[in-house]
Amino acid sequence: MNSRPLNNPVPPSADSTVLADHLVIGSGIGGLMLALKLARSGEVLVIAKGSLDDTNTWHAQGGIASVFSAADSFGNHIQDTEKAGAGLCHTKVVQTVVENGPRLVRELISMGVRFTEHVGGETANTDSDFSYHLTREGGHSHRRVVHADDLTGKEILTALAAKVRQHPHIKVMENQIAVDLLTTDKYAPEFSRNRCLGAYVQDRSSKQVYQVRSSRTYLCTGGHGKIYLYTSNPDSATGDGVAMAWRAGCRVANLEFMQFHPTCLYHHKAKTFLISEAVRGEGGILRDARGRSFMEDYDPQGSLAPRDIVARAIDTELKKSGETNVYLDIRHLGEEKIKSHFPNIYETLKSYGIDMAKEMIPVVPAAHYSCGGVVVDDFGRTNVAGLFAVGEVACTGLHGANRLASNSLLEALVFADRVAGHVAAEEDPDVASSPVKRGLMGIKTPAWQEGDAVNEDELVILSHTWDEIRRLMWHYVGIVRTERRLKRALDRITAIRTELDSYYWDHKLTDSLIEVRNLALVAWLTIRCAMSRKESRGIHFMLDYPVSDPSGQVRDTVLSQ
Repeated sequence: MNSRPLNNPVPPSADSTVLADHLVIGSGIGGLMLALKLARSGEVLVIAKGSLDDTNTWHAQGGIASVFSAADSFGNHIQDTEKAGAGLCHTKVVQTVVENGPRLVRELISMGVRFTEHVGGETANTDSDFSYHLTREGGHSHRRVVHADDLTGKEILTALAAKVRQHPHIKVMENQIAVDLLTTDKYAPEFSRNRCLGAYVQDRSSKQVYQVRSSRTYLCTGGHGKIYLYTSNPDSATGDGVAMAWRAGCRVANLEFMQFHPTCLYHHKAKTFLISEAVRGEGGILRDARGRSFMEDYDPQGSLAPRDIVARAIDTELKKSGETNVYLDIRHLGEEKIKSHFPNIYETLKSYGIDMAKEMIPVVPAAHYSCGGVVVDDFGRTNVAGLFAVGEVACTGLHGANRLASNSLLEALVFADRVAGHVAAEEDPDVASSPVKRGLMGIKTPAWQEGDAVNEDELVILSHTWDEIRRLMWHYVGIVRTERRLKRALDRITAIRTELDSYYWDHKLTDSLIEVRNLALVAWLTIRCAMSRKESRGIHFMLDYPVSDPSGQVRDTVLSQ
């Protein structure tokens, strides 16, 4: 097998191997921030599934929750996070993330991220050296969300991507999809502990599958919202990281806690456009088709209640009325403020024929963010040595049963920092200064073997299977669940997985086949987690068990091999 150093042209041939000290799979805020910090101590390869703007981070509108106001405190932010998490947050993790937030937001600013500046009135109590506008979102007791108008994710990734592309020790390979992780359990079972050696990766243009061997591997692959029929996530959010980690021997947890964002645009031409939580934070009111404000019937905070409460309330109202959607009304803010605060949302809605300054916005709930994922410790380590997870793909314990708005980008920042700091300080007996010299590099791993069947109807078959999975999850494992629905869903998804596994090994590998197989596995894991929680808590609402168990019952629904 021929080895290629990191800076050689790609994609390499099937019988060659790319070497890296650090393999980062994913290019959102967690992946790029992590890459920049890891590059201080070695060569970093970043694998991007699409382009650098095809991530959940890029689509993030709201911002980063962090304490900068003199009227606010870490204690307030911790309390809000734990209240939203319905008693299941890991307090130590919450404290760590919250207290590191201001430092890392300032680090982003130093890297060129241009947050929206304070213009007077609304943030008069901010620290004297922090002149940025703070908005408030659902579940927050104070204004603490730093943002770049309503395109925060795009602004952050633009700045980070520029730094990454200029860095002499970071190589980015776009349009590459990780197929599976390489582990010692598969190829060197004599090792006493399962260790990750890198990954098989496919170039999406040439369809060539090659190996990347690395000292350490980092999953920063984002979420899996595409397992649901309606989602705010981009098409790339197919749960690849969770699926690969499970197949490699990792534990996963709390996948039943899929957060449904209450306000996704309802329009026949809009696929995944989200109406930011900040619209409600700035005074937006949810109304039914008659114009009645209904959230006061469900929570004292009204339209500013946490997302799980708002999503269930909308679901209940739609089932009662038979309507297809409810409405978000921000007209009272006035055209000038609307255009100033939400320029992207305003222009996008205008392109769909909706003037949010004069009309109510039609909205429905949609799958948005997973609070569960690959189980990691305080430093992002999985139970497979040499394998880390950062961002939505990971289950850190921060979010509990429901994520507080704008805590996701914060979590990715903090854990990228903690993982890189830990790796720099860690003395790993398996790892030498260079992956070429490292003993593990001598382990023989075979070139990728795939089937040779080519099905002319493949796109139709896989598209049908993808659609079936997403409809199954939406109707049976959605906002409101029952044991009977979950059992039916498990039976069907098990059959789908069996069909896909046979198809997978017989046919030529394509990115569609990789993604559908991963979707089916993550759906199966999600259903199993949901079936093991015999209570309603946070995002997980069971008609069979409509109240939370005061004892906490199961803190984390951990699944292991």
